Amino acid sequence: MTLRPHTLVHACAAALAAGCLGATLWHGIAERGAALAFGLLVAVGELTRHHGPRPRDGRRPGEGVPPGAGTQPRDGPRIRQAAPLAAAGSLAYALLGEAGGRPSHHGAAQVVTVVLAASLLGSVPHIGRGRGPTRDRLARRTLTVGFVAVCFQPLYGRGTFDDWGGPAHALLLLALLSLSALCDAVLAAALAHSRTGWPFPPVLRDELRALPGIGAAVVATGAVMALGVAVVGLWALPLLSVPLLLAQLSYRRYAAVRATYRQTIASLARATEIAGCTPAGHARRVADLSQSVGRDLGLTEPDLTVLEYAALMHDIGQLSLVDPVPAGATAALPAPEQRRIALLGGAVVRQTGVDPKVAGIVERQAEPHREQPLAARIVRVVNAYDEKSRAGGPGGPLTALEELRLGTAGAYAPQVVESLARVLSRAAGAGEHGDGYEDGGGRP
Repeated sequence: MTLRPHTLVHACAAALAAGCLGATLWHGIAERGAALAFGLLVAVGELTRHHGPRPRDGRRPGEGVPPGAGTQPRDGPRIRQAAPLAAAGSLAYALLGEAGGRPSHHGAAQVVTVVLAASLLGSVPHIGRGRGPTRDRLARRTLTVGFVAVCFQPLYGRGTFDDWGGPAHALLLLALLSLSALCDAVLAAALAHSRTGWPFPPVLRDELRALPGIGAAVVATGAVMALGVAVVGLWALPLLSVPLLLAQLSYRRYAAVRATYRQTIASLARATEIAGCTPAGHARRVADLSQSVGRDLGLTEPDLTVLEYAALMHDIGQLSLVDPVPAGATAALPAPEQRRIALLGGAVVRQTGVDPKVAGIVERQAEPHREQPLAARIVRVVNAYDEKSRAGGPGGPLTALEELRLGTAGAYAPQVVESLARVLSRAAGAGEHGDGYEDGGGRP
């Protein structure tokens, strides 16, 4: 039996946590006041964890996602760091060398133990609501904090950094924190790749692209906390926590605005279903499966967002037809009629104020695949698959996939059809083994 990467990461985190807990219980807790203060800070950070807006279309997370989607419903921007205050407090404790001018003597084992215990304690209310931390997030927190603590605490205890004063010490802390952020991004990408089968390079690229935002704030706050407590004492913690809490509040508002924007597009896309032009749930199925194919082909998060919007609105041109298409199945229409409906849809999208890229994809979804952008190729293939599989009865999915493969000489892009086949195959394997991506949207 092959050991999957996420299992290996969990095993390493569990071994580190068990070893640190045993060492802490054996040697006792040093500087209990500092341990209590930082533990309380981490617990409060977990209590204020942001899970993202809930879906507003009546679905529970994951409900209505077609086989092979591999992602949770996207109801807002992906949250890279849901508990920034807890993350900053954890890293600051790992880099704490002095408190109020007095050297500290807690070691790396105590840092990991306090952070993990406080994280679990602060997550209790979320667990009661069924939204507790996942094993992936706990493993990442344990390993990144342990990495920073092991790099700093033993060397500090031996006096290696005694001559590193002023700017040199601050730069050392920033360098260690930046390195820990990179390690966390690699871990998050590896876990996502292991659980979903998404290509590793684009997933890692998305993780790295998200670092300059809330990740930079966490790094800066962690370094300032460690330096502030060294000079002022533990009273610096609540004062230095305020900016990050305000930043987290601003990000929540931004996420709410983005979620409302997305829900507006989803509601507009459902107009074809309400008018009886397309079957119920067709646009949502096409959007979810298109995103999975896009991830498999290496699209970045911004491109996936545009792809989702285009997939949701790909049939909106049918609202302009005098005679509805039977069952909304545009894939069976002659090529000129498909292009006419696509152009009508693009004209409608351009009147909504949505990103012009979305309208371009909608307009070009019926062109020969060699002339299409990748997103338009994906929408065309996935739309045809959903229509053909629905019309084919119990054996519809296999028949639909075979028909798409036969059509790669003309209408459908071969690389997209094969990507769709890989996505569906992974979904079948995940369903058989009961495996899924824990962090769901998140994006890790």
